[in-house]
Amino acid sequence: MSKIDKPRRQFLRAAGATTLAGAFGGTLFSMSQTAGAQSVKTIRWGIVGTGGIANSMAGMIKRADASEIGAVSSRRMAAAQAFADRHDVPNSFDSWQAMIDSDVVDAIYVATPTSVREEICVAAANGGKHVLGEKPFASLPSVRRITTACRDNNVAFMDGTHFVHHPRTHDIKHNRDEKLGFGWSVASAFQFNLTDRGNIRFNTELEPMGAIGDAGWYNMRAAVEYLSPDAELDTVSAHLRRDRETGAAISGSGVLDFTDGSTSTWNCGFDSGAVVMDLRITGTGGVINIDDFLGQNRDGSADYLYRKGGWGGGTSDEVNIESDKPGAALMFEDMAAAAADPGLREQWMTATERTQALLDAAWMAALHK
Repeated sequence: MSKIDKPRRQFLRAAGATTLAGAFGGTLFSMSQTAGAQSVKTIRWGIVGTGGIANSMAGMIKRADASEIGAVSSRRMAAAQAFADRHDVPNSFDSWQAMIDSDVVDAIYVATPTSVREEICVAAANGGKHVLGEKPFASLPSVRRITTACRDNNVAFMDGTHFVHHPRTHDIKHNRDEKLGFGWSVASAFQFNLTDRGNIRFNTELEPMGAIGDAGWYNMRAAVEYLSPDAELDTVSAHLRRDRETGAAISGSGVLDFTDGSTSTWNCGFDSGAVVMDLRITGTGGVINIDDFLGQNRDGSADYLYRKGGWGGGTSDEVNIESDKPGAALMFEDMAAAAADPGLREQWMTATERTQALLDAAWMAALHK
């Protein structure tokens, strides 16, 4: 097994200095320790929503450097106060607009249903607050209205995809050409078992794309991260299956064909007998396999298998990429870096726009099959 020690960036000491370096897919790994470099300002987060993902990310914010929770908002003050008590948050609001208008937060984390996300993200940007929005979004036009508001107001924007912030993603992308050659195929699957039809994912008004929007987002992001950034979508084929009781899309699969000859095959679902998070990247020079591309090990590290050759003469190398924090915590650190340095922001906005564009194309192809 190869163990690669790539210490997490030291941007908290050096962001703001002219020597900011090493942005590959968003994961920064090299910062000059220039004497006198300014520290990144601690971001005070305002959380919109008190559901499961908000509670989970509250813990990640506490683990992240240059990050703290300044406030929480909910439609019900009792829910906001309960969340605040649980996570030791100093301020509670029963109005997300009032929280945006306050001076107790610098950034807004929007952990709401997809159907209401755009309004809050745009309001936050117009209020001069940096924005991190859960995914997916209602549509590509919706995303573009959000990113336009962020660009116009000179604030950072990021979507809530975790795996792209782990050093494993950086390592694969940084070594892609050397290890894979021309990467012509990304095959991904994200499936799990969700039996509670009271879950918001089964609500076609709040989450209209169902499994394709929720789980399929990660399939689309895998294509964005691991295929050539110059490849443009050519043709799309897709299939969806609906829940008989609720009408929600509970699974989806398909193929994205790109103009450079590469493809992305994908599968997602809510009714798998086991959790599946598989990814295979095939190139002319080698193949990378990951059996948990959205997760990491208990110690924060993450693995992948690199294979080359075959028919008796091939090699197989298990690679371990170390990290002292999970991708979700590193996401908030990357957001602090982007807030401090406008030069880091565009990559995140573009990645969200490209991911949503693929998602929209897959969804429309499935609907019109």
